[in-house]
Amino acid sequence: MTTATVAPGVGALLREWRGRRRISQLELALRADSSARHISFIETGRSRPSQEMVLKLADHLDVPVRERNALLIAAGYAPRFPETALDAPAMGTLRAGMERLLTGYEPYPALVVDGTYTVIAANRGIGLILDGVADHLLRQPMNAMRVTLHPEGIAPRIRNLRQWRGHLLDQMERQLALMRSAPLRALYEEVSAYPLPERGADEGGAVSGGEHAPFALPMMIEHDGRVLSFISTIATFNTPMDVTVSELAIETLLPADPETAAYLQAARPAVTP
Repeated sequence: MTTATVAPGVGALLREWRGRRRISQLELALRADSSARHISFIETGRSRPSQEMVLKLADHLDVPVRERNALLIAAGYAPRFPETALDAPAMGTLRAGMERLLTGYEPYPALVVDGTYTVIAANRGIGLILDGVADHLLRQPMNAMRVTLHPEGIAPRIRNLRQWRGHLLDQMERQLALMRSAPLRALYEEVSAYPLPERGADEGGAVSGGEHAPFALPMMIEHDGRVLSFISTIATFNTPMDVTVSELAIETLLPADPETAAYLQAARPAVTP
């Protein structure tokens, strides 16, 4: 005997998102120019929201684009946002723009990842970071979190690994708290279980003040007998109208001290054809 699984209705899903955002029914109603009574009726299934209301509530709850489609389907409507493959002709302009951005950032490292940190594109500066990484971690599809935290990845070369590992895991936890993603949850469970390497885990001590006090937590990585220091910045696309685009992130590694900047500029010919 089998038991059928009933998908949650739009009301239950909206109530879940409201709980994630820690917003009361009254506050959501005020934001959406509605009433707490109407929000309550939607959440309990006593009222079916219009397509416009579903999208309005999703907007005020900052629901990810992929999940907005799920809300529409649960309410009985067609999904609004397409999910276009990145290699589709329609994405040609976007791909070209990202390639120009990555190339223009050289010799500093930069890459593009999707919602589960699969590397979509990278510039030649990233080769410096990947020096010495095991071949099996570099096979496609390459995953940025896996490459960073795996004991055969760059983890043994990160001088402040405990700090940097904590930062990355906290970042993933924040994402998981704000969105439902089974693949991201599986990745988090995998990389958080990696053992710390025997050497490299804060071998150089925690980051603190010094000759060049950091203005943000840097990743301090050994390379060719020296320690390079990078600050990570992440950019996403504003008001995306496509699921694929909504989950892309461009990560750039900015030199955190003059020595790192000078070394990368001097080594620039090594990362060009």
